[in-house]
Amino acid sequence: MKEVYIIDGIRTPIGKYGGSLKDVRPDDMIANLLKSLTNKNFGDIPKEEIEDVIIGNANGAGEENRNIARMAVLLAELPLSVGGATVNRLCASGMQAVIDSVRAIKNGDGECYLAGGVESMTRAPFVLAKNSEPFGRKVEMFDTTIGWRFTNPILAKLHHPYSMGETAENVAEKYSISRERQDEFAYNSQMKAKDAIISGKFKNEILPVEIKNKKEVKLFESDEFVRPETTLETLAKLKPAFRENGTVTAGNSSGVNDGASALMIASEDFVKKFNLKPRARFISSAVAGVDPACMGIGPVPATKKALKKANLDLNDIDLIELNEAFAAQSLACIDLLNANPDIINVNGGAIALGHPLGSSGARIIITLLNELEKRNKKYGLATMCIGVGQGLATIIEKV
Repeated sequence: MKEVYIIDGIRTPIGKYGGSLKDVRPDDMIANLLKSLTNKNFGDIPKEEIEDVIIGNANGAGEENRNIARMAVLLAELPLSVGGATVNRLCASGMQAVIDSVRAIKNGDGECYLAGGVESMTRAPFVLAKNSEPFGRKVEMFDTTIGWRFTNPILAKLHHPYSMGETAENVAEKYSISRERQDEFAYNSQMKAKDAIISGKFKNEILPVEIKNKKEVKLFESDEFVRPETTLETLAKLKPAFRENGTVTAGNSSGVNDGASALMIASEDFVKKFNLKPRARFISSAVAGVDPACMGIGPVPATKKALKKANLDLNDIDLIELNEAFAAQSLACIDLLNANPDIINVNGGAIALGHPLGSSGARIIITLLNELEKRNKKYGLATMCIGVGQGLATIIEKV
């Protein structure tokens, strides 16, 4: 089966809710990345060589409707022959887009793909249900930013539609993850992210975004959700956000954010044909389902499956990017895997940086790749939990 490589990967800075990216449409956000990625890496290579563009997105109800991947291809002014497909695995949509591209290449469906993800949670719309009765007065409305909507009542009886925060509370209770441990984990994430930004560790992976208004054009260059002033004392003062007498707070949870990520992925034949310098090789990936009530432990079985496919042990992994949906679920995964915390999210994670849903899976692969290169390490694991009870994992090797 064909070897598949990451040629390059870039992302936007992550915006806070209502922040610097609030006026940037998600289709423009991802299109700008695709244009920059191809302009940088194709040179004399005809862009018609791109077989398809696969983009992850979790919402789909607003400006990202009608297949945002194809819209982005057109906005990026790529050849009309280049396809575009949008995939949705909720929080892991961006990682799924990458995995789908890898599979397609391995199956011989194409030699070069662009993959990634995008989410504008700020611009997520409200949606109204149509009334089934003529002149009916009952109106059902949902905020599509995050969480359940139009829930199937049969499914609700089978699996209670817990909010994401409530599932974190379930995990904390089941696996005895204390409030103190959660706050300490969140604090460490903030401090690592602060240090990474100050030292410029993310500069190689970030494409600044031009923000235009009537008066001027500003350049948005750095992740803005991080709270460098965070202390353990301020975290301890926060009230539980999802359950009375609970342990999950706004401070030890990920954010509601905006952002996009994109990678260029190619076969070994494509690399040789055009004399490219790949940055990483894909080793394996795996998905696993878990109880939706404790969706946060999804990375545990997914990681075990990915390691088995790769014929590796967790001790062989040099760096891990574990998406921090919540401190409670991150700690439970670390405990259940008996993983070394010193190699996990070394530059902070989603609690500090933010979690723009459709983008995050691709983003952590890009961040992982850059850190493997900086440290001259070999194997990296990117893994994440997924709403409604799943986990996804990907293993790469620096080349």
